[in-house]
Amino acid sequence: MTSTAQPPQPGAREAHPDHLGHVIFITAAAAMGGFLFGYDSSVINGATVAIQDRFDVNADMLGWIIATALLGCAVGAAVAGRIADRIGRIRCMQIASVLFAASAVGSALPFAAWDLTVWRFIGGIGIGMASVIGPAYIAEVAPPAYRGRLASFQQAAIVVGIAVSQLVNWGILNMADGDQRGNLAGLEAWQWMLGVMVVPAVLYGLLSFVIPESPRFLLSVGRQAEAKKVLAEVEGTGVDVEARAAEIELAMHREHKSTFKDLLGGKFGFLPIVWIGIFLSIFQQLVGINVIFYYSNQLWQSIGHDPSSSFLYSFETSIVNIVGTVIAMIFVDRIGRKPLALIGSAGMAIALFTMAWAFSYRTGSGDDVSLPQGQGLTAIIAANAFVLFFALSWGVVVWVLLGEIFPNKIRAAALGVAASAQWLANFAITKTFPSMSEWSLTGSYIIYGAFAALSIPFVAKFVKETKGKTLEEMG
Repeated sequence: MTSTAQPPQPGAREAHPDHLGHVIFITAAAAMGGFLFGYDSSVINGATVAIQDRFDVNADMLGWIIATALLGCAVGAAVAGRIADRIGRIRCMQIASVLFAASAVGSALPFAAWDLTVWRFIGGIGIGMASVIGPAYIAEVAPPAYRGRLASFQQAAIVVGIAVSQLVNWGILNMADGDQRGNLAGLEAWQWMLGVMVVPAVLYGLLSFVIPESPRFLLSVGRQAEAKKVLAEVEGTGVDVEARAAEIELAMHREHKSTFKDLLGGKFGFLPIVWIGIFLSIFQQLVGINVIFYYSNQLWQSIGHDPSSSFLYSFETSIVNIVGTVIAMIFVDRIGRKPLALIGSAGMAIALFTMAWAFSYRTGSGDDVSLPQGQGLTAIIAANAFVLFFALSWGVVVWVLLGEIFPNKIRAAALGVAASAQWLANFAITKTFPSMSEWSLTGSYIIYGAFAALSIPFVAKFVKETKGKTLEEMG
């Protein structure tokens, strides 16, 4: 592919689309992958108790059923880039939507625990693909002047997906008279909870047929006319699309395709900046945030709350998650990434240690457990505070930092390593929590709190502020 490169237009970076609403629709459609990401990550929360009872599995096996999806995520994230570069971003979205839909139907109709585990893995592949292709597509179609705001749609869609899944679970539970295994039209309530995901999965697939392919991909495969048409559609007719297309082609020719080998050379194997990215990813998960979204219903029921109440508490937590994410979007460019991360770490540590204290008053055994009223209320407030501090800091800041801290020549490969570390840490926490909670809820939250506290000196010493700097300054 050859082209005569022209210098960027002076006004290209401030280009405004003729129909901003249409561009927002395109972005929202792509972000449906994020919605499914959040929905699938959280929907299992409503079914954990019923699954354990239905298939008579122990805590260790339950952890495998829940966490296997995260292994699928690692696979999906690893292959999404190659698939998207080979057959296009839209086709990649469509494959992810098929995997989501198949997983929803299969998970709703399992005949054994291993069968459910396989369907969870297949859904995880879809999650991993969506987690990579959504932000990439949005960045490639968004007008430069709106890229930051439109890119935030992905994270917003994730937290909305979490909240909607909790609300749907609560509605289904009410229809089943508060019994997760209650019969509804021939299926148990928990099966409907998992099966309902087929609706947004199909919607995601249908929307992918009405949004344009990425102009960057179109240019990479020699479809210049189509690429220029899309550029005019999303950036406005006032932009010289010939110059913009040439600019994109020139950037693609100059790109260095980073490899794993480029990441090596430091004293401990990886370059120091790669280790920083890895530890940012690991700390984000080791504070135990996904325990709240995967197991909160089981958690509240384990301390004496009835199923309906536990679902309401979980939904309330999801709303807090949305509020925290909005706060992060407002302040991440104002006060900076590093201060926000430090604030979040301190808040999470205090909240987690408070939860540990409250759960130390747990009494009873088996199905007859409870907390004193004061400690029970404290546990709920602390859990919501933990989610709020995570959402307004590490939930958003880590992804922003991972996109900024790496030099251009290693960015792609370094991001892949950091993302893999995040999925593996997520898997470790999700897999071990059922067994850890049987051992000691207090001990579990002391461990998570310790990781939150340890993240404070890590950020203070090793993480540099990236606010206001160009990506080129990072290298």
